[in-house]
Amino acid sequence: MLNKMLFKAEGNVLTMERTFNAPQDLVFKVFSDSEHLKQWFGPRGWSITVSELDFRPGGAWHYCMKCEDRNQGDFYGMESWGKSVYKEIVANEKLVYVDYFSDAEGNINENMPAVEVTVTFEAVDGKTKITSIGNYATEEALKTVIDMGMQQGITETWDRLEEHLESLQ
Repeated sequence: MLNKMLFKAEGNVLTMERTFNAPQDLVFKVFSDSEHLKQWFGPRGWSITVSELDFRPGGAWHYCMKCEDRNQGDFYGMESWGKSVYKEIVANEKLVYVDYFSDAEGNINENMPAVEVTVTFEAVDGKTKITSIGNYATEEALKTVIDMGMQQGITETWDRLEEHLESLQ
């Protein structure tokens, strides 16, 4: 691992940052291609079983993560559906989207916290620094996802991202 991830929750804002040993265009590509997303997105023991991506402003990524690790107890077999709706895309530099919990049909779950996320991709000495800033409606909404284990989940997801990037180079 190049470095540990910054994970900072302040008020209703979650900031995460990590540098990956891969060029900026490749890192952006694995965020913008359905087949790549299926290889790394989600915590360990979970796989993407559905990945429908319309990568354009106004488009969305509708996906299902399924726990396939029997060692995760009650989570084994569980499905978690999500939907990211893209607001802005600047190739190799920035993504802005709203991330929702959803159902299999893509209907947004209004009872779960949504978050507007800005992800930037910055070239640094041949590597890429990703900064993700998530704005939740309230401090309580952010606390809800942290209490659900988000820090471990995103850390494992970004570890898997790093492994996927290594496999491509």
